[in-house]
Amino acid sequence: MYGAIEAGGTKFVCAIGNSELEILERESFPTTTPAETMALVVEFFKKHEAQLESIGVGSFGPIDIHRDSKTYGYITSTPKLAWQNFDFIGTLKQHFELPIAWTTDVNAACFGEYVAGNGKGLSSVVYYTIGTGIGGGALQEGKFIEGFSHPEMGHMLVRNHPADDFTGSCPFHGNCLEGMAAGPAIEQRLGRKGQTLTKDDPFWEIEAEYIAQCAYNTTLMLSPDVIIFGGGVMKQQHLMTKVHQAFERLMKSYVKTPQLSEYIVTPALEDNAGTIGCLALAREAKLHS
Repeated sequence: MYGAIEAGGTKFVCAIGNSELEILERESFPTTTPAETMALVVEFFKKHEAQLESIGVGSFGPIDIHRDSKTYGYITSTPKLAWQNFDFIGTLKQHFELPIAWTTDVNAACFGEYVAGNGKGLSSVVYYTIGTGIGGGALQEGKFIEGFSHPEMGHMLVRNHPADDFTGSCPFHGNCLEGMAAGPAIEQRLGRKGQTLTKDDPFWEIEAEYIAQCAYNTTLMLSPDVIIFGGGVMKQQHLMTKVHQAFERLMKSYVKTPQLSEYIVTPALEDNAGTIGCLALAREAKLHS
């Protein structure tokens, strides 16, 4: 049995799965303080401790991913003040003597799609979550693309749509991708949540433009086999057609990509991508322990 922890800024999703990556039990808890939330996490896994082989964690960030760092396993400079400089992995290790995989929440979702979703059988996979924030993760031959830290692709700069005079909601960069296209940016701009808009609202052309700019930048930087867009904003099923059209306008046939219906897609695993990714990372951690 393997454990999965999707540590999100709003909620934690804990799950138990088997070697086939089937989710057997799952619970979620609100993200409050480390003391409160981690107590519920530990309680959940203690019920299964006798069968548990390893745990995979995908966390909101920024996080420290370097094993030789003094703060490896920490959530670092997050805007969630209670969680700044929190020793996530150290806390788990106090309760469980098990291999623990550690990465970002969006990397975990990327890995889930790589092993069991729209990235299965491909060598290069990029995954973005477009929701409360925007994050991106990338895999090449089964390994995360990262250097001194994990990528923060959600903060790439984008150009304003001609019909959009919004200056952006990101407190760091203003009109970066997250500042222009994440859920809070939509609400701040329009005074209402994106899910309340009709599918023919003209705003969706603006949103599609920013997502297409993201796909354009990603294509020219990484030439991946597939770009997967998940998260709450992408639950607007009509949006992907607009993204494809905007992408073609931006690219102007400069590079020949795979067919767009297979190249720029939503997650095959839907909301399970992160949990399945964490289970798969736990399975890997056990194999290499």
